[in-house]
Order: sequence, then C-alpha cells, then structure tokens
Amino acid sequence: MAVKIIIVLMFAGVVASLGSALFHLSRHSGDSRKLFRSLALRVGLSVGLFILLMIAWALGLITPHGLQPGSPLR
Repeated sequence: MAVKIIIVLMFAGVVASLGSALFHLSRHSGDSRKLFRSLALRVGLSVGLFILLMIAWALGLITPHGLQPGSPLR
C-alpha cells in the first residue's frame, strides 16, 4: 500500500511541476531559470516514477491488470 501512495505522490509532483512550468512560461516577465528548473524537476520525477514502477513490478508489489478474456476490447 505504501508503494501505491508513493506512486500517486510522485505523479502529483509531476503534474504540479508541469503546472509550475506553464505558469512561468505564461508570465511575460518570466524567469527562464525557474522554467528550466521546473521542467528539469518534471523530467527527473518522471524518470524516477518509471524506475519505481519497474522495480515494484519486478518485486511483485504491483501487478498489471491487462485485458480480461472475453472483454469487448480484445
């Protein structure tokens, strides 16, 4: 359960960082350093989230659901 909470928090951090970058981009007198820092943080969090997901899947902490046999999408 703790892994799922960490995953949700990291995803929220990615979205918040992206929102911060959008805010700094939309300001007319925006600081490009803050924009770059926000985007770099987003990329770092995204890579970290991907690695965490792969480790949690390899250790069996999370399992993919996939499509069920007989589902209409299959």
